[in-house]
Amino acid sequence: MGKARTRPLLCRFASPRLTLYKPRQSGPFRALTERMRGFFGIGVESGDKSGNLGNLMRTAHGFGASFLFTVGRDYNKDDTFSDTSRTDNEVPLYRFESVDTIMLPERCVLVGVELTEDAIDLPSFTHPRQAAYVLGRERGSLTPAMLARCAHVIRIPTSFCLNQATAGAVVMYDRVRMLGRWPTRPVTPRGEPQPMLEHRYGDPVFRLKS
Repeated sequence: MGKARTRPLLCRFASPRLTLYKPRQSGPFRALTERMRGFFGIGVESGDKSGNLGNLMRTAHGFGASFLFTVGRDYNKDDTFSDTSRTDNEVPLYRFESVDTIMLPERCVLVGVELTEDAIDLPSFTHPRQAAYVLGRERGSLTPAMLARCAHVIRIPTSFCLNQATAGAVVMYDRVRMLGRWPTRPVTPRGEPQPMLEHRYGDPVFRLKS
Protein backbone atom coordinates (compact mmCIF):
# COMPACT_ATOMS: atom_id res chain seq x y z
CA MET A 1 0.00 0.00 0.00
CA GLY A 2 1.23 3.48 -0.77
CA LYS A 3 3.38 2.32 -3.72
CA ALA A 4 2.69 3.25 -7.30
CA ARG A 5 1.24 0.46 -9.37
CA THR A 6 3.64 -1.09 -11.87
CA ARG A 7 1.14 -2.20 -14.51
CA PRO A 8 1.83 -0.72 -17.96
CA LEU A 9 0.24 2.59 -18.86
CA LEU A 10 -2.23 1.31 -21.41
CA CYS A 11 -4.26 4.50 -21.51
CA ARG A 12 -1.95 6.64 -23.60
CA PHE A 13 -4.03 7.04 -26.71
CA ALA A 14 -4.59 10.22 -28.65
CA SER A 15 -7.41 11.03 -31.03
CA PRO A 16 -8.16 14.13 -33.11
CA ARG A 17 -11.78 13.85 -31.90
CA LEU A 18 -10.81 14.50 -28.28
CA THR A 19 -10.83 18.18 -27.47
CA LEU A 20 -10.24 19.88 -24.15
CA TYR A 21 -12.44 22.50 -22.54
CA LYS A 22 -10.91 25.80 -21.42
CA PRO A 23 -12.94 27.36 -18.58
CA ARG A 24 -14.14 30.91 -18.97
CA GLN A 25 -11.49 33.39 -17.89
CA SER A 26 -13.62 35.52 -15.60
CA GLY A 27 -14.70 35.61 -11.98
CA PRO A 28 -14.03 32.53 -9.81
CA PHE A 29 -13.08 30.45 -12.87
CA ARG A 30 -10.18 32.75 -13.62
CA ALA A 31 -8.92 32.55 -10.04
CA LEU A 32 -9.06 28.74 -10.19
CA THR A 33 -7.49 28.23 -13.61
CA GLU A 34 -4.67 30.66 -12.91
CA ARG A 35 -3.68 28.53 -9.93
CA MET A 36 -3.94 25.14 -11.62
CA ARG A 37 -1.46 23.21 -13.71
CA GLY A 38 -2.22 20.55 -16.28
CA PHE A 39 -5.71 19.29 -17.10
CA PHE A 40 -8.04 16.50 -16.06
CA GLY A 41 -11.19 14.69 -17.03
CA ILE A 42 -13.56 12.51 -15.02
CA GLY A 43 -16.03 9.79 -15.93
CA VAL A 44 -18.07 6.80 -14.79
CA GLU A 45 -18.28 3.15 -15.73
CA SER A 46 -21.77 1.63 -15.88
CA GLY A 47 -23.52 4.02 -13.52
CA ASP A 48 -26.68 2.60 -11.96
CA LYS A 49 -28.48 5.60 -10.44
CA SER A 50 -30.16 8.28 -12.48
CA GLY A 51 -29.04 11.75 -11.49
CA ASN A 52 -25.57 10.80 -10.25
CA LEU A 53 -23.99 11.66 -13.58
CA GLY A 54 -25.67 15.06 -13.58
CA ASN A 55 -24.37 15.85 -10.09
CA LEU A 56 -20.88 14.71 -11.08
CA MET A 57 -20.95 16.76 -14.28
CA ARG A 58 -21.98 19.93 -12.48
CA THR A 59 -19.29 19.46 -9.83
CA ALA A 60 -16.63 18.72 -12.47
CA HIS A 61 -17.65 21.88 -14.31
CA GLY A 62 -17.14 23.86 -11.12
CA PHE A 63 -13.68 22.37 -10.54
CA GLY A 64 -12.58 23.14 -14.10
CA ALA A 65 -12.63 19.68 -15.73
CA SER A 66 -11.50 19.67 -19.35
CA PHE A 67 -13.68 16.73 -20.45
CA LEU A 68 -16.16 14.13 -19.20
CA PHE A 69 -16.78 10.55 -20.30
CA THR A 70 -18.96 7.50 -19.74
CA VAL A 71 -18.11 3.84 -20.33
CA GLY A 72 -20.56 1.01 -20.94
CA ARG A 73 -23.82 2.94 -20.78
CA ASP A 74 -25.47 5.45 -23.06
CA TYR A 75 -26.89 8.24 -20.91
CA ASN A 76 -29.65 10.57 -21.99
CA LYS A 77 -31.03 13.89 -20.80
CA ASP A 78 -33.14 12.23 -18.12
CA ASP A 79 -29.95 10.94 -16.47
CA THR A 80 -28.44 14.42 -16.22
CA PHE A 81 -31.47 16.36 -14.96
CA SER A 82 -29.55 17.26 -11.80
CA ASP A 83 -26.92 19.13 -13.83
CA THR A 84 -28.39 22.60 -13.43
CA SER A 85 -25.30 24.26 -14.95
CA ARG A 86 -25.91 22.56 -18.34
CA THR A 87 -22.36 21.28 -18.40
CA ASP A 88 -22.89 19.35 -21.63
CA ASN A 89 -23.15 22.72 -23.41
CA GLU A 90 -19.77 23.81 -22.08
CA VAL A 91 -17.59 20.72 -21.54
CA PRO A 92 -17.03 17.85 -24.03
CA LEU A 93 -18.77 14.59 -23.03
CA TYR A 94 -17.44 11.40 -24.62
CA ARG A 95 -19.32 8.10 -24.66
CA PHE A 96 -17.32 4.88 -24.94
CA GLU A 97 -19.03 1.53 -25.49
CA SER A 98 -16.41 -0.50 -23.61
CA VAL A 99 -13.06 -0.28 -21.85
CA ASP A 100 -11.26 -1.24 -25.05
CA THR A 101 -12.68 1.76 -26.92
CA ILE A 102 -11.49 4.40 -24.42
CA MET A 103 -9.30 7.03 -26.04
CA LEU A 104 -7.60 9.74 -24.02
CA PRO A 105 -5.38 12.72 -24.88
CA GLU A 106 -1.68 12.02 -25.25
CA ARG A 107 0.17 11.64 -21.92
CA CYS A 108 -3.15 11.51 -20.04
CA VAL A 109 -3.07 8.91 -17.25
CA LEU A 110 -6.14 6.89 -16.28
CA VAL A 111 -6.77 6.80 -12.51
CA GLY A 112 -9.38 4.47 -11.00
CA VAL A 113 -11.26 5.37 -7.81
CA GLU A 114 -12.09 2.13 -6.02
CA LEU A 115 -11.90 0.44 -2.61
CA THR A 116 -9.32 -2.26 -3.30
CA GLU A 117 -6.71 -3.67 -0.93
CA ASP A 118 -3.78 -2.38 -2.97
CA ALA A 119 -5.26 1.03 -3.78
CA ILE A 120 -3.34 4.14 -2.74
CA ASP A 121 -5.00 6.26 -0.05
CA LEU A 122 -6.03 9.58 -1.56
CA PRO A 123 -4.14 11.75 1.00
CA SER A 124 -0.91 9.93 0.02
CA PHE A 125 -1.44 10.08 -3.75
CA THR A 126 0.42 12.44 -6.07
CA HIS A 127 -1.97 13.47 -8.81
CA PRO A 128 -0.60 13.28 -12.38
CA ARG A 129 -0.58 16.64 -14.12
CA GLN A 130 -2.65 15.14 -16.96
CA ALA A 131 -5.20 12.66 -15.62
CA ALA A 132 -8.58 11.08 -16.27
CA TYR A 133 -10.42 9.75 -13.20
CA VAL A 134 -12.97 6.95 -13.51
CA LEU A 135 -15.51 5.89 -10.88
CA GLY A 136 -17.54 2.70 -10.68
CA ARG A 137 -21.23 2.38 -9.95
CA GLU A 138 -22.53 2.57 -6.38
CA ARG A 139 -23.95 -0.95 -6.31
CA GLY A 140 -20.81 -2.49 -7.71
CA SER A 141 -17.17 -1.82 -8.50
CA LEU A 142 -14.94 -1.00 -11.42
CA THR A 143 -14.70 -4.04 -13.67
CA PRO A 144 -11.48 -6.09 -13.74
CA ALA A 145 -10.90 -4.88 -17.30
CA MET A 146 -11.11 -1.24 -16.17
CA LEU A 147 -8.82 -1.82 -13.19
CA ALA A 148 -6.28 -3.43 -15.50
CA ARG A 149 -6.45 -0.40 -17.76
CA CYS A 150 -5.78 2.07 -14.93
CA ALA A 151 -2.24 3.29 -14.32
CA HIS A 152 -3.16 4.02 -10.68
CA VAL A 153 -6.01 3.05 -8.37
CA ILE A 154 -6.81 5.29 -5.42
CA ARG A 155 -9.31 5.10 -2.59
CA ILE A 156 -10.92 7.61 -0.27
CA PRO A 157 -10.32 6.64 3.39
CA THR A 158 -13.93 6.25 4.58
CA SER A 159 -15.78 3.63 6.62
CA PHE A 160 -18.08 2.80 3.70
CA CYS A 161 -18.64 3.65 0.05
CA LEU A 162 -19.61 7.21 -0.83
CA ASN A 163 -22.15 8.43 -3.33
CA GLN A 164 -20.63 8.42 -6.81
CA ALA A 165 -20.88 12.17 -7.28
CA THR A 166 -19.60 12.81 -3.74
CA ALA A 167 -16.56 10.60 -4.30
CA GLY A 168 -15.79 12.46 -7.49
CA ALA A 169 -16.04 15.81 -5.69
CA VAL A 170 -13.60 14.66 -2.99
CA VAL A 171 -11.05 13.51 -5.59
CA MET A 172 -11.32 16.73 -7.60
CA TYR A 173 -10.97 18.89 -4.50
CA ASP A 174 -7.85 16.96 -3.50
CA ARG A 175 -6.41 17.53 -6.97
CA VAL A 176 -7.08 21.26 -6.84
CA ARG A 177 -5.63 21.45 -3.35
CA MET A 178 -2.44 19.65 -4.39
CA LEU A 179 -1.70 21.06 -7.85
CA GLY A 180 -2.99 24.58 -7.31
CA ARG A 181 -1.04 27.52 -5.93
CA TRP A 182 -2.61 28.57 -2.64
CA PRO A 183 -1.49 30.57 0.38
CA THR A 184 0.05 28.35 3.06
CA ARG A 185 -2.35 27.34 5.82
CA PRO A 186 -1.64 28.81 9.26
CA VAL A 187 -0.51 26.56 12.09
CA THR A 188 -3.57 27.41 14.24
CA PRO A 189 -7.20 28.19 13.27
CA ARG A 190 -6.78 31.78 14.49
CA GLY A 191 -3.76 32.39 12.28
CA GLU A 192 -3.82 34.12 8.91
CA PRO A 193 -2.84 32.37 5.67
CA GLN A 194 0.60 33.36 4.49
CA PRO A 195 0.32 35.40 1.27
CA MET A 196 1.94 33.94 -1.81
CA LEU A 197 5.09 35.60 -3.04
CA GLU A 198 4.80 37.39 -6.35
CA HIS A 199 6.36 35.41 -9.16
CA ARG A 200 9.58 36.89 -10.46
CA TYR A 201 10.98 36.12 -13.86
CA GLY A 202 14.71 35.54 -14.14
CA ASP A 203 17.08 36.78 -16.79
CA PRO A 204 17.08 35.06 -20.18
CA VAL A 205 19.21 31.93 -20.45
CA PHE A 206 21.17 31.50 -23.67
CA ARG A 207 22.39 28.04 -24.61
CA LEU A 208 25.67 28.14 -26.50
CA LYS A 209 26.18 25.61 -29.23
CA SER A 210 29.50 23.80 -29.01
